[in-house]
Amino acid sequence: MSSPGSIQQQKNEALIAASRYMRESVTSEVLPLSLDISSATLDDNQANALQAIEIEAAHTAIRSLASLAAIGELDHLGGGLDLIPALALTAALTDYEKVEFTIEHAHTSIGYYSVLASYGFLDTDLVINGFRRGLDIAGHVSWVPGGTQLNGGRLGVMVPVAVGQALGKRAKHGDGAWVITHCGDAGWISGQALNGFNCADLHDAPITFVMHRNGIQLSGTNKQVMDKDPRPMIASQGVTIIELDSFADTHALYKAYHDAWNLAQQGRPSLIYPTGYQSTDTARVDLNELGRRYNITAETAEFAAKNGVAMETEIWIPGALMSYRDVYPMLECVFHVNDLPGGEGHHDGHMKGRDEAAVLANPMMQMTPAQQEAIAALRRQPQRTVVTAARPQPGSPNLVLSAESVAAVELPPAGAVTSARAGIEAGYAAVAREFPEQTFVVSCDLNPSTKLAKAVDAIPANHAYEVSIEEQVATLLANGLAMSGNEPQLNIISTFAAFFDGLAREGFEMWRYQRNLTGANEGLNVTFHLSHVGACTGRDHFSGWSLDWVSTALTYLPYIHRFYTPADARAAFVAVRDLAAHYGAHVIGVPRDNLPVLEKQDGSGALWEAHSEWEAVTRYRSYDGAGKAILALGAPAAVAAEAAETVKGTEDAADVYVVNGLPLPANELVDLVRKYHGGIVTVEDGLIGCRASGIRGFASVVSAAAYEENACAEHVGITDPRIAPSGGHYEIWEHFGITSDAVVAALQRL
Repeated sequence: MSSPGSIQQQKNEALIAASRYMRESVTSEVLPLSLDISSATLDDNQANALQAIEIEAAHTAIRSLASLAAIGELDHLGGGLDLIPALALTAALTDYEKVEFTIEHAHTSIGYYSVLASYGFLDTDLVINGFRRGLDIAGHVSWVPGGTQLNGGRLGVMVPVAVGQALGKRAKHGDGAWVITHCGDAGWISGQALNGFNCADLHDAPITFVMHRNGIQLSGTNKQVMDKDPRPMIASQGVTIIELDSFADTHALYKAYHDAWNLAQQGRPSLIYPTGYQSTDTARVDLNELGRRYNITAETAEFAAKNGVAMETEIWIPGALMSYRDVYPMLECVFHVNDLPGGEGHHDGHMKGRDEAAVLANPMMQMTPAQQEAIAALRRQPQRTVVTAARPQPGSPNLVLSAESVAAVELPPAGAVTSARAGIEAGYAAVAREFPEQTFVVSCDLNPSTKLAKAVDAIPANHAYEVSIEEQVATLLANGLAMSGNEPQLNIISTFAAFFDGLAREGFEMWRYQRNLTGANEGLNVTFHLSHVGACTGRDHFSGWSLDWVSTALTYLPYIHRFYTPADARAAFVAVRDLAAHYGAHVIGVPRDNLPVLEKQDGSGALWEAHSEWEAVTRYRSYDGAGKAILALGAPAAVAAEAAETVKGTEDAADVYVVNGLPLPANELVDLVRKYHGGIVTVEDGLIGCRASGIRGFASVVSAAAYEENACAEHVGITDPRIAPSGGHYEIWEHFGITSDAVVAALQRL
């Protein structure tokens, strides 16, 4: 019988095989419309070509939603249509090396896919018939050929991630680096976005935000939900505001982009903001003006009459129009933001019960002869070849320290009592010295304590980013740095474990929805360095926040290449050497306080040398006749050894293994469980729960394996974190029962 895991793997492989674009590499032949943003103006032929691309994309979006309607589904058509005009220009400026883009309000995805189809990156029929119905054309913005690697998730999150990407591109490419970030008029107020704007200014990021200010949010208008003008708040963060009337004015939009690009080359972030049209002392803006401006006078008059509104009614015409080119929903949106009868929001726009042919026949969906000729001329020219390559697979070679660098490292001797952070410091410093141009560090005002200071001293100034106590945005910044290129690099975000679980888990969460071009959602090439894990937080502070660090990492294990739990300073160095050597997402949990440097059983030296290969499990103590085993996750390894010495030669004799991290190699845990018929005891410095509340932490991993093999397992760890003394970590361990006596008792219970 096949196992559930193998069945799932077969399903995954079948889904990938049936997809069209989920591959290691995709070569696209696309329209040769590639604009030089250093040019101050856009000629009419280029503008006509862009507008033709817009109209084609709008047709595709409408047809796709009509296809969805046939199966009773809908999507965010209104925002998707709004996205198209600016994104069409962005795509013409992207070179996929120095210049890239992302989309913060990722529910606008049908506009994204439709623009890429108009350029030739995606098959139009697949977008129409496959949107939200397969792996290729997902419901939110996901990576496809010609698109953005930064798959959208929660609103606001992509702002700081894109800042990290821009900073990485500037560090690697210098002049010409630029990231364009399309965003909505809701996500800007999130904490992640506001912190991201601040970091963009703080570190002079070459980034431009393009705000689609259409005045409509999910449940109502901006006035009803968040009646705030973004401009003064974002400007106060150091972002230059560039205003224009409307994204529908292609020449004006290009001019705004050109100004933004110039600012980016000076290290100044900017926000392009469409103000829209409204009456002034010298010009009246009413429904007549709306009809005239968009060539829909008859349609506007009909809609106004139906709702009893005079055409002379003065209005605000947003500069980014929800449901742009889909005339009647667009009119409903304009009426909605002006509090007029007949107004409706179209955040969840659709084609249910609507006539597709009639929508596509409206005046705003028609090309002029000049637009038709402009796009036809592009298609007659040799097409532009673009190769989209997947990110390296987790575990691929990354920054491998040379034998000379390893030999130069001095680590504490066997038996010394010191913090594991000593090995961390030596490891990061060695990598930074050998690979200064490929090492990036994001810090939260804690470098001396997390031991990143020496590494930061060894790398260029524009590779180190101090963000003070903005822990959440720091994690997102690091994720963005990883997206600045596929070449080997080390991207580190370091802070205390207590802050990750409470403030910064968004950085982990983003890994859940970052899809590689191969179709797999994977963690990025980032090291999340959790310092002060478990109860080892020092006499100055005890916090239950940091006790669940193991379960936090286990939650994201599908996306992690390795999760490291070093037991001493030497193990910590080996872990850093290993994580730097492998591409992919890594989490390392480092205890704060002093621990003994573990010795070999025969006293011949330290358990690990600087050149030792990292292994998930290290045999630490072995005794004749041992029918039981102790698995110590990291720090409590010495406690486990003391317990084993106590019971050697008895019926409870036990071998000791140090678990240096997860995941364990296939079958290794099962083999251990089968080998030790007397049972397994685990010991860890973290929350393990109990049988009544459910086993968690590393204990849960072993408990599940023991259950499968009908074997015995006992667990030592923290079961009730509510009250604890202030003291050193051995005193805290004593309080929580993480002692050799507790391990002996667990062996006896087996």
